[in-house]
Amino acid sequence: MNLPNNPQQQELVVALDIGTTKVCAIAGRKDEHGRLEVLGVGKVDSEGVMRGVVSNIDKTVRAISDAISIAERSAKTEFSIVHVGIAGQHIKSLQHRGMLTRDNLHTEIHQEDIDRLVKDMYKLVLPPGDKIIHVLPQEYTVDDEQGIVDPIGMSGVRLEANFHIITGQITATQNIVKCVQRAGLQVANLTLEPIASASSVLSDEEKEAGVALVDIGGGTTDITVFKDGIIRHTAVIPFGGNVITKDIKDGCNIMKQQAEKLKVKFGSALANEVFDNRIITIPGLKGREPKEISEKNLARIIQARVEEIFDYVIWEIRRSGYDNKLIAGIVLSGGGSLLNHIDKLTEFHTGLDTRIGVPVEQLAHGYSEQLSSPVYATAIGLLLKGINDVEEGRVVYQSIETKQGPIENELKEEVLVESEAGKWFDSIFLKTKEWFQAEPDAEF
Repeated sequence: MNLPNNPQQQELVVALDIGTTKVCAIAGRKDEHGRLEVLGVGKVDSEGVMRGVVSNIDKTVRAISDAISIAERSAKTEFSIVHVGIAGQHIKSLQHRGMLTRDNLHTEIHQEDIDRLVKDMYKLVLPPGDKIIHVLPQEYTVDDEQGIVDPIGMSGVRLEANFHIITGQITATQNIVKCVQRAGLQVANLTLEPIASASSVLSDEEKEAGVALVDIGGGTTDITVFKDGIIRHTAVIPFGGNVITKDIKDGCNIMKQQAEKLKVKFGSALANEVFDNRIITIPGLKGREPKEISEKNLARIIQARVEEIFDYVIWEIRRSGYDNKLIAGIVLSGGGSLLNHIDKLTEFHTGLDTRIGVPVEQLAHGYSEQLSSPVYATAIGLLLKGINDVEEGRVVYQSIETKQGPIENELKEEVLVESEAGKWFDSIFLKTKEWFQAEPDAEF
């Protein structure tokens, strides 16, 4: 059953961002103007995830349940289905080229031909334990005509395509699904988090001109390179804001909680931008003498680690082959982008124009001020992706019960049914869904 045409009667879509430092649930829908209306937000600390990978099932389930409960109270309704993000250091990407020889020169290329090409990509031999998450077509070639974005309707014998293929460990993915299910929820689909973040903070013009999105999370830094509106490269660096906190903890010989507060309240990514050089006093433990650290020395510790992270970023951008083609430069998102002067350091270190990406461009007027933080870029991107999947028929909600609710006259519990839409990514979703629902081979 498709959603009603009237946006006011649309069901809520719920996104779940399971990160290293936070678990965020966000519920929303499109308003009558096509803008994103957020009706519920829940954010709690994450203790069971390490570098984007679930390391403790029980703690992660508890965090998911708490975040969902807060969002449900905010939205004044209950949730049953969530659109979940996936990230972590196990994510890898590769480029591959596929070719299909058609039987008839005169018949037009149909969706079935593209589906066959995509299906062939799933036959690639991968390292043990890895599975394909996304197969993203880039350009097509029909006979000798290259650079075709959409070959449907053309005639030709040989159909070729370049694919960007994203892989991940099946056990890591299964553990995410298991945590969501143990929290009493169904998984509608899983989306690579850097792709979700891009949908919330990047404009179409930036994607066309060439841009690198650098999402600095707690455990990892995710990189997505766009050019000509197409994803050209994705990568995950196993360093994020937590290693900066650890450096402060070790360098100042203080507690982790104190190091995090220092980073958030007084931290700067550029030591040269610290002019006052105030002395920060940290209380000692159990009557011991307090510790003192200068603001400039704190900035030096932070700057050294941030520069190391961006050395990896530069290497990944160069590996993509688009280092000299990023007209729009770099866009920063994630909690790590809240560090003072990190955009200036990025420009100095990479030589590329840099801005901080805030996920507000597609939000309806009157949104909560907290949503204007880069911290919510992934969650809002997942929500946008979920709504888009529902609208285009890749995920369909079917009503099984009607009850009165405070937001709408009728709020319906939903179950997931498979879409019959005949687009190329439907086959991808079906394959991925079957993989996710398979019995786990191992547990953490």
